[in-house]
Amino acid sequence: MPLTVALIVAAGRGLRFGGPLPKQYRLLAGVPVLRRSALAYLGHPGIDAVRIVIDPAARDLYDAAVGALGLPEPLAGGADRQESVRRGLEALAREAPAPDRVLIHDAARPLVDAATIAGVIAALDDAPGAIAAVPLADTLKRAAASGGDRPAVAGTVDRGGLWRAQTPQGFRFPPILHAHRAAAGAALTDDAAVAEAAGLPVRLVPSSEENFKVTTEADLARAEALLTAVAESRTGTGFDVHRFGPGDHVVLCGVRIPHDRGLVGHSDADVGLHAITDALLGAIGAGDIGQHFPPTDPQWRGAASDAFLAHAAGLIAARGGRIVHVDVTLIAERPKIGPHRDAMVDRISEILAVPADRVSVKATTTEGLGFTGRREGIAAQAAATVALPPARPA
Repeated sequence: MPLTVALIVAAGRGLRFGGPLPKQYRLLAGVPVLRRSALAYLGHPGIDAVRIVIDPAARDLYDAAVGALGLPEPLAGGADRQESVRRGLEALAREAPAPDRVLIHDAARPLVDAATIAGVIAALDDAPGAIAAVPLADTLKRAAASGGDRPAVAGTVDRGGLWRAQTPQGFRFPPILHAHRAAAGAALTDDAAVAEAAGLPVRLVPSSEENFKVTTEADLARAEALLTAVAESRTGTGFDVHRFGPGDHVVLCGVRIPHDRGLVGHSDADVGLHAITDALLGAIGAGDIGQHFPPTDPQWRGAASDAFLAHAAGLIAARGGRIVHVDVTLIAERPKIGPHRDAMVDRISEILAVPADRVSVKATTTEGLGFTGRREGIAAQAAATVALPPARPA
């Protein structure tokens, strides 16, 4: 299968947006814009890796925005978008293996949906380039050269065959890398223009009006309204068990706790995060943790369960949903959970990018009954509530 990487461009300084923060770091329904864009790709089955290009001077803002997502080190951008993309592509070319395909996405388009991403990827089977776009619906007028704030109409422009370009803009990797190298310093408006200048055919993939770029405060307000327009609220549940084995600690809800035994599992055996992950997957009908991270796959041996939970959050973000609340109960005689509860809440809150008051961690025992009562293992059960937006028109 071709290796497909999403390259998210977040190196802009947001001069047109104004305010103390670049737009990609502003909060949108409580979550940074950049994080929402990253989650849309992290949760997509057609994307193998996500890399983000940033302004190195904004590293603290970047860390705060995407913390706990387990992303590789960010790539350093340049003076403008075109240079930032080229630098990102050059960095990917130096890695092994280099990608076969790359989807270039503006961080300031946080409402990109899974169908658009899939459509761009599929189009690359038949063409070296493909971009998300929407056909023009409004009548176009050309303004007179002069006239101040209210210029006269100089003519009507035929809108037939005209589309508005969006991102992602996807390409087979070697051709777009060569095209960007050839176009260095040319100040082209997007990656499709770079490809066109190199003679590469580019396909148009129908996208959604909601995949707009956040450029002004009004755009941010529009995106907020779309995210908070809830069509339905869903609840999922999860349950997990791991037995004790050799070790000197357990990992529960992302927190390492000293103990005279460890928990046995293919990953880090974090029953709390596993139960929450299954609850989130259940809320959107996306199967269970074993389907997404098979225990037979060696790449997940000893893996931190943070990645599983972030993946589930990404699937929800890709559908335009948001996590309303998660509640997990740990069932164990030992170790004692109380001293670590606040740290667990904070860790789950960080991974899911939700306020801490939307996370509940509780603990109970079985009064000496059953396998947990005999201290043979630990169990966890969880519930999660997810809000999904109104269905988008086909």
